[in-house]
Formats: sequence, structure tokens, C-alpha cells
Amino acid sequence: MRQHVATTSFKRTTYSDSAASDKPAEAAVGRIFGMTTTNLPLGNFSVSLSVADLAASRAFYEQLGFVLFPGVTADNMVILRNGSATIGLFQGMFEGNLLTFNPGWDEQGAPLEEFLDVREIQGRLRAAGIRPTLEADESGIGPAALMMTDPDGNVILIDQHV
Repeated sequence: MRQHVATTSFKRTTYSDSAASDKPAEAAVGRIFGMTTTNLPLGNFSVSLSVADLAASRAFYEQLGFVLFPGVTADNMVILRNGSATIGLFQGMFEGNLLTFNPGWDEQGAPLEEFLDVREIQGRLRAAGIRPTLEADESGIGPAALMMTDPDGNVILIDQHV
């Protein structure tokens, strides 16, 4: 089992629930779930694609204008960017495609000084009635992940690396 010891000094921030929004739809979401989109920051977003042939998939997406994200490669995965769009291509690592959020990272994959820790996100989701299918260890610190499935069967991964 791999063990990680946190050696960074990043500040995890707990955002307080704000008063009802002046936007009716957002206020309704806040009343139903006890939160709004403005106080549950999930971090950097990308789409993680499960691919059969990494080289062929990479070549295809490069023809669409995606370029290799520097510093993030392995034998069975690559991260590609096109403007602000990020996709990860993963061969043999998981089934199906994932919507991925990375708390603690900005759009460029750089660590943020302040962010909402994945364990806080998990607690708020549970409080809203959303049950993860994979849960982060709430007694831990640093990297952790949780997964859930939306009502249409789309899998969402919240994967904190810092």
C-alpha cells in the first residue's frame, strides 16, 4: 500500500454558506441542497477518457488541436490541453469515461494556496443527500479521492492530488 506524507503548507479553506442568491434558480438549488455553485468549488475540471489504444487516441486528439500537457505522462496515460479544455487519456486504468475535478489545482494544474479539501466536499455532498460510491478517508490529510454517479449514470471523480 502506498503511503503519502503531506509536506506542503497549503491552506485548506472551509467556505461558509452565503445568503440566498439574487438569482432565483441558484437560490432554489441552495434551498434544496443547502449550497450553491459559488460555495462548493470542486477545482480544476477535465474529462478522463478510457481508451483502447493510447497512441491512436493521442494522435486523434492532437489532430483536433490538443497538445501534450508538460510533465504529466506515463506508459498508460497522457494529459492533453486545447485552450482551457483538458482531457486525460487512460489505457487500462478504469472502465468508462469520467468527469474529473481536482481540488487544490488551478486550470494549469498548479497548486492553489487555498482550496476546499476533498473531505469537506464529501461532507457537504453527504449532507445534501448525495452518497459517494467511493469515499475519501475522512481521518486523512492530503491526496484523496471520492466518486459518485449522477442520475444519468455519468461517473464523477473528485481527485485531490495535494
